[in-house]
Parts: sequence; structure tokens; C-alpha cells
Amino acid sequence: MKSVLLHIHEDLGAESRLQAACDLARASNAHIHCVQVTAMPDFVAADMYGGASMAPAMMAELYDIDEKARMRVEDRLRREDVSWDWRHVEGDVVHGLLSAATLTDGIIVTLPSGPRREYADPLHLAADLALAGRVPVIAVPQEAKSFPVTGRALIAWDGSQEASTALRLSVPLLKLAEEVHVVTVEEAGKYPFPATDAPEYLARHGIKCQLHTWPQDGRTIEASLKAALGVLKPEWMVMGAFGHSRLREMVFGGVTRAMLREVHVPLLLAH
Repeated sequence: MKSVLLHIHEDLGAESRLQAACDLARASNAHIHCVQVTAMPDFVAADMYGGASMAPAMMAELYDIDEKARMRVEDRLRREDVSWDWRHVEGDVVHGLLSAATLTDGIIVTLPSGPRREYADPLHLAADLALAGRVPVIAVPQEAKSFPVTGRALIAWDGSQEASTALRLSVPLLKLAEEVHVVTVEEAGKYPFPATDAPEYLARHGIKCQLHTWPQDGRTIEASLKAALGVLKPEWMVMGAFGHSRLREMVFGGVTRAMLREVHVPLLLAH
């Protein structure tokens, strides 16, 4: 990856995102596009009567917060020995980030540690960005201290189009990893797919990996993947986003949604 978008927002995940962007930039000699989106609060936008009178004061306060964040981040980046630029947009956060990401190789956002209850809690953006965009999303845990790109990577592989897309888009980072593990879960009753496809594809890119076929043993797919994470202890992970329709994922949960809640390593997602 030679160009990554960093979501700039003053929240509890700001430091982990910034550190991850710097780690990735130094490891791959990448340029960081800092994108700051100022969005009107939902409760103001939804209330066309009471909200309208509050909007100017609210927006002035948000601009002030964003300006202080810009000064802090720019001062930090000047000391990090990385290449970067800055862009400020207004409007919907997901749309603003996707519009700015058209010529980037990845979007760095936060993987929140829980539901959003206060303004300082990070936004839950990873799933929406991965589903609506064509750029891989790197979701960094809120409490992360670094993004060890050169460490051990795990690929969740089920032969799907989503998993294939995530695998292809992660190749530049996988080339930097010291170890690559491909994990496929044996699903009872599912038509078998060639699990060796992923290792063969990676080998053509000069990436050596270890293939693991993980037994489901009556567990859910996400529970089996969590078990694999516990044994292999990767430092970051690759997986496809939303194997079924968005509505089905919302109603029945789903592997992606569960992993976004429970994984505590940087997660590269693509749809």
C-alpha cells in the first residue's frame, strides 16, 4: 500500500488510528491522506424545528473541536517522519470518507471497544465503509498501541467472493508479514471448496503461508475463528465483509458483525 486514508476525528480512538497510519506508512513507504469530516449531529439534522435554531452554535463548536484536532495531528505528523497531506470536508462521514478514498489503497478507522454512548466514543464505521466502498478498510482496535504490519497475519478463508477480494487487496501488506496463516473452518453440510486456492494464489505472489483447517465441533463459525485466533495469536487479520445480504446480517447477526465486536487485533476488511 502506497496511499492510505486516515480518518481524523477527536475521539477515544484517534491516537490508535494515528499510530497505525504511521506504522503502516513507515513499513511500506506510504503516503497518509488525513481526512477530517465535520458532520451535523444526527439529533440536530432530524429536528427541523428545534434543531434549526441550535445548528449554528453546534456547528461552531464542532468546527472549534475539529480545528484543535487538526493542529494537534499536524504537529504530531511533522515529528513522525512520514509523508502526509490534509483534507477537510463537510457532510455525512461515510460518504465523505469514501469520496476522499477513491485513489487510496486503504482506509484506517477505529474498531470500537463497545457501543457508542458519548461523543468521545469512536464511530462504528468499518462495516459501512467496507460494504459501500471498493477500498479495503483497516479497522484498528480502540485500545491498540501499534499496527505490527510485519508481524503474524491470519486470513479467514471460506472461498467466497468477499474473502477472495479481501485476500487480493491485502497482498501488499501480507508481503511484509513475517508469518501468514490461512484458516478455513470445516462447516458441516457445506459443499467443500478448494481450501488450497488461497495458499496457491499467495505463492504466486511470493508469499509463503501455513494452511489450517479448523474443526467446527458444533460451534458457530465466529467461535471457531476466535479459537483459531487464540491458538495462532496473530497480530492482524484479513477477512471478507458480509457474506450474505446486509438485511440478513442485521437480522441474524453474522460472522463479520461478531468479529467486529470481538476481535482485538487490527482487521483488514473488504467486500
